[in-house]
Amino acid sequence: MSRHGYQYVVLRCVPRVEREEFVNVGVVLYSQGADFLDAAYRVDEARLAALAPEVDAREVRDALETVCRVCRGVTGGGLPTLGGLGKRFGWLSAPRSTVVQPGPVHGGLTTDPAAELAALLDRLVG
Repeated sequence: MSRHGYQYVVLRCVPRVEREEFVNVGVVLYSQGADFLDAAYRVDEARLAALAPEVDAREVRDALETVCRVCRGVTGGGLPTLGGLGKRFGWLSAPRSTVVQPGPVHGGLTTDPAAELAALLDRLVG
């Protein structure tokens, strides 16, 4: 089995940017060598409500579904046309000031990017 380098970002729900508080809600993982880009998410509504009761969890899930569509290369309907996986990951990992924001880019090695994505989701999001 060959090991592939990968990069990932944790997606954070940041309801009030000025408070710098957030809840981890997802992960995007990109591996150029494995030709892999995907995202996974899990919104813990109780944690989100404890941090910011005014935030609509459905809207957070909708934003996360948009991330998943960009990973798959879906375009139109307001989604960007970005080309290859690397460009899509670059766009997804770029800083933004919306309620769902990417954290810093981290990296590692894996033989199975999909399994690594699931493990990161379990470990970093819960």
